[in-house]
Amino acid sequence: MKIERTVALVAAMALLVPALSFAGGRSESGGPTQYTIEVTGSTSVSPLMESFAETYSAAHPHVSINVSGTGSGDGITGANTGVAELGMSSRSLRPTELGFGLDVLTVAIDAIAVIVHPDNPVSGLSRDQVRQIYTGEITNWNQVGGPDRPIAVVSREPGSGTRGAFEEVVDFVDRLVSGAIEFDGTGGVRASVAGNLNAIGYISLGSITHEVKALDIEGVAATGANVTSGAYTIARPFLVLYRQEKTASETDRFLEWMVSPEAQAIVERNYVRIN
Repeated sequence: MKIERTVALVAAMALLVPALSFAGGRSESGGPTQYTIEVTGSTSVSPLMESFAETYSAAHPHVSINVSGTGSGDGITGANTGVAELGMSSRSLRPTELGFGLDVLTVAIDAIAVIVHPDNPVSGLSRDQVRQIYTGEITNWNQVGGPDRPIAVVSREPGSGTRGAFEEVVDFVDRLVSGAIEFDGTGGVRASVAGNLNAIGYISLGSITHEVKALDIEGVAATGANVTSGAYTIARPFLVLYRQEKTASETDRFLEWMVSPEAQAIVERNYVRIN
């Protein structure tokens, strides 16, 4: 039986997936045949998917899972065109993309953390202040209780799922301040902020390291517990995209496993589980 699908709803932050059974192929020697699952898309989802792949392949050595982080747009397009069997997206599909007819599985909920250099004395901002910084209305840290220094605005590249989700949630879609520094990938944003005392950026909560400091938003810390409770509201779904009619049985098993208790325990290390 094929896995049932449903379009993920961020507000619900949940996806019901029934228990399924699958029939697998066998090699001439009687063991399962080797199979490779190609996964491409969001650089934010990639670290979680790599953890999934490592754990799943260790238990199923006949399955290889190749993960390529190239951006949510590529994940959506790749799953649609068949370039990859599975796509990853860190934003909900746009109306035109919904028309592709892709199946969507929510595997985690992630918070987007607003980050600064660890030595920046500012510890928190309001959502309005974040928007005003990213639209150029606030240009100096002294306008938000910090030192008299110009703010270096750091963002993701156009087409990034993280950027799309951040702009939508904070409410400044297509209004990024001119002159903002743009990076392809989470690592570039984090490194830029870590190396610039005046910088501000945003990355997946699961990608926070000691190199940067996550700001409180509206007095609420960016933590998994606060995302679960709804107190921290800059959050988005981690989606896996596929075409049900084109996935192999091995891929169906992997899809089912990603929402299992074992996989969701992996999610819980850095993100918010969906069940």
